Amino acid sequence: MTGHTPTAAPPRDEPRLADARRVADAILFEGYILYPYRSTSAKNQLRWQFGMLGPVGAVEAGVGEESGARTSLLVAPEVQPGAEFGIDLTLRFLHPQFRAVERATGSGFEPVHALHIHDAQWVPWHEAIVREVPIAGITDDAVFPIAIAGGEETELLYDAGRLAGRLVRTREPLSAQVRVTVRSIDAEQPLVAVDIEVENLGRWDPASAAEAGQAGQAPRTAARDIAARASFAGAHLVVRAHGGRFLSPTDAPPWAADASAACEQYRWWPVLLGAEGGPDDMALVSPIILSDRPSVAPESAGDFFDATEIDEMLALRVRTLTDDEKAQARGTDPRAAEIIDRCDTMSDEALAGLHGTVRDSADATISTDTPWWDPAADASVAPEHDTVLVAGVTVRKGSSVRLRPMRRADAQDMFLEGQNATVTAVLHDVDGGTHVAVTLDADPGNDLHAWYGRYHYFAPDELEPLR
Repeated sequence: MTGHTPTAAPPRDEPRLADARRVADAILFEGYILYPYRSTSAKNQLRWQFGMLGPVGAVEAGVGEESGARTSLLVAPEVQPGAEFGIDLTLRFLHPQFRAVERATGSGFEPVHALHIHDAQWVPWHEAIVREVPIAGITDDAVFPIAIAGGEETELLYDAGRLAGRLVRTREPLSAQVRVTVRSIDAEQPLVAVDIEVENLGRWDPASAAEAGQAGQAPRTAARDIAARASFAGAHLVVRAHGGRFLSPTDAPPWAADASAACEQYRWWPVLLGAEGGPDDMALVSPIILSDRPSVAPESAGDFFDATEIDEMLALRVRTLTDDEKAQARGTDPRAAEIIDRCDTMSDEALAGLHGTVRDSADATISTDTPWWDPAADASVAPEHDTVLVAGVTVRKGSSVRLRPMRRADAQDMFLEGQNATVTAVLHDVDGGTHVAVTLDADPGNDLHAWYGRYHYFAPDELEPLR
């Protein structure tokens, strides 16, 4: 193993890299601050995000996340003469910073829980700075040290020309290690596995939490806040291959299927980036599981910091906030203020554009030989005549069974234990599963249920045939 200093990555303005960053940012900021975007909101009191690499010892102390994450990517290198294989990666994350709010006094400044100046207000909060650490030209096993300096900045606040207070932003230094292993895989075609592991080298310091507790925070809250400040938040990777193409972890070609199954993903999941049919030389290693080729809808006008929500719904919710609530949100975080302002100034046309879009795919083909939506079109499926073998007994429509629910998918199942029932149909789903539809013998509404087709459904192993 050798140590290297991170080198410059490809130009930042390359369109494909810009698209990759848009997708990555939807993950990076997931949970950064959630609607209604106020510090007083219960779900924003306990800061948490996907992709947290906490300081060593934080998990054992019960105040933070694990310190490491790792992934394995498969690359099919080019076999053309003169082709040189290499990997560029960029570690992206949020560097947390604490924003203290202080009021000006005759002799200096004093911390306050909120500072109001006319319609504006500020509250203490955790902000963050987007960090990118590029590492280019990886061709062999290597270890890369990462060092991010801490810092402190002060922003003065004035009221009609008079000094009213200040915001003091403080960041802790961060240190980490990126370990890359490049290994050849024995397969029918040339194949390389690239293993990447990132480890936060900072250590949890209980003494710093005790100091924060003395400053007025609850001990548990103070400890989690201190651990968050020493974490790499929303950590993920954007990886690019030179002289090769990435293979999908979910749709690898048959000749690479065994190698793909052997790849280990821990707290990270790799997906292909770019359009179908492209060079497949870029991948996003995400802290949440995504499908290949994720993209941000073009109708989205900006981040809402909640990648699992819907832009239209959040925009409408923001519009329901009172003026005082909007002022609170603006005072929580500059990015929250951007959301409030964007929603307040959004035109009716822009809002209507979020309502829904149908996109056609020129490459999509649907076979009409056997319509999946029409059971009568497939002669091989006949629910009223199909059978299934249960405990050596053939079960079909009209068979008597006793219910033995095991999966507890529905709370009602516990009340059906031991009930006698009559089979009305044996059904097969598109994934090859078998389901048995039944009506309860003791239900006086059986005729009505049968008339409009409402049944209870169970797996064959949840039935006991009554001979």
